[in-house]
Amino acid sequence: MIAIGNDHAAVALKEEVKNILSERNIEFIDCGVGEGERADYPLIAEKVCRKITDGVCEKGILMCGTGIGMSIAANKIKGIRASVCSDVFSAKMTVMHNDSNVLCLGERVIGKGLMREIVEAWLDASFEGGRHSKRVDMIKDIENRILN
Repeated sequence: MIAIGNDHAAVALKEEVKNILSERNIEFIDCGVGEGERADYPLIAEKVCRKITDGVCEKGILMCGTGIGMSIAANKIKGIRASVCSDVFSAKMTVMHNDSNVLCLGERVIGKGLMREIVEAWLDASFEGGRHSKRVDMIKDIENRILN
């Protein structure tokens, strides 16, 4: 199960992401807004990330104009490793090396075709563990010291 969310700057992008998830038979919870609705991205980011930290969803996809605001807000939540990605290589590597559990996308930054490739690469990637586990554990340690 994946939680998805968007603000008013990424309504069309969210609809495309929903299509990809549906095509792949991946269940999702839509925490975002529709056409004509306005939303503050930090609140949407928190709503999606709480679905993950509460164990309702395994991963999340957040969308706004650039993806940056969503990423900043999401990374304030303990247990979230959010990455804004605008290329396929980064989307793959953020999972493989950083065990990313939230993908952030910008509707004003990427087109539909590239977005599809980024989302699919992120969904298909797996955490490699090994030497990367040590580094993710270091991130978790920082998080436990700072965010408690």
